[in-house]
Amino acid sequence: MDEQIFRNRTVLRDFALNTLAAIPNSYARLTYIASLRDLSSGKYEHAGLAALYPPEAVQEALACCHMEMFQKILETPLSVQEGDLRECLEGMPKPLDETVLHWRRMESYRILPPESAPDYLRELFFSNLRALLEILEAQCSKARSNA
Repeated sequence: MDEQIFRNRTVLRDFALNTLAAIPNSYARLTYIASLRDLSSGKYEHAGLAALYPPEAVQEALACCHMEMFQKILETPLSVQEGDLRECLEGMPKPLDETVLHWRRMESYRILPPESAPDYLRELFFSNLRALLEILEAQCSKARSNA
């Protein structure tokens, strides 16, 4: 058991220092971690970590990291979340207003929570995101009408 904890801690440290540190904010980190999860199997895929560590350690560490990032966002005030979400969406290929509309229409954010997250936390997260997307959409509309 101690070996497993040490191994996971090593994988987490590696992932945090070499991957997550380069990602600018919490929503972008959560989006990245969720993108590592295969939607058909629920398994995380990270070639760099897989080349260095046992598969079980990678799965456990990434699942743990995913849950920690998810919980961190839920513990963050909505005003801070708004800025993080804006920065995350602005970093995507399409203009912010198009991305916000797409995320609202398609509910793309539904893949972001970890599988192990309780339903009540998922619902809180989705509710917060819907509200934040409405705020961002209103800001985009106001910016267009002022231009």
